[in-house]
Amino acid sequence: MTMTGKTVLITGATSGIGAHTARLLLDRGHRVAVTGRDETRLKSFLDETGHSDRLLGIIADAADWPATQAAVTRTVAHFGALHAAVANAGFIPADHPRTIADGDPELWAPMVLTNVLGPALLANAALPHLETTGGRLVLIGSVAGLKNSPANLYSATKWAVTGMAENLRMYATSRGIGVTLVNPGMTDTAFWQGGIPPFALSPEPVAEAICFALGQPADVDLNTLTIRPIGQPA
Repeated sequence: MTMTGKTVLITGATSGIGAHTARLLLDRGHRVAVTGRDETRLKSFLDETGHSDRLLGIIADAADWPATQAAVTRTVAHFGALHAAVANAGFIPADHPRTIADGDPELWAPMVLTNVLGPALLANAALPHLETTGGRLVLIGSVAGLKNSPANLYSATKWAVTGMAENLRMYATSRGIGVTLVNPGMTDTAFWQGGIPPFALSPEPVAEAICFALGQPADVDLNTLTIRPIGQPA
């Protein structure tokens, strides 16, 4: 899918990697729909970013099926088509990095729903439109989905995304849809609740990697991109 004035929907894109990806795509002439759960943050992002003719903001929880379905429907109605969808929304509980053994189970459900159910919901809603346009689905995974950590439930959710990307690829490729898994290493975003490693990536290189995947020719299925900062051994 060579990117020339395409429409891209990005979930959870009011900050961090998603926001930087949206801005890059807008700067390159594309149309972008972004979702976020917080109306105030979404409005602030829209006001700061500009491009009101090519940027659509939608209040939606990535783990909510009616909201995700409505976000895709509204994007297509507003821009006329959907060429790519990026499952970027992610969640980590307030007790991170505590483990399955000593963490608080009351905090886990939103993470599992956002990180695992969310990409599946977006895929379900977006795939028919992506088949029409010969588009691409991008799932944001993590190095934590390639390397295990002791009793780490967040890592387990990202391992689920790794598996989902491959089984979606197997389904989508015969329908003319590309599927890419992007695995960031440690990245300096609000996702970290303090204690960001000094060598962490800025979000920009990850956003560039996502745009690189989206910019591949229609007959190229680029499946996995892993991007770590120099200094991250795991």
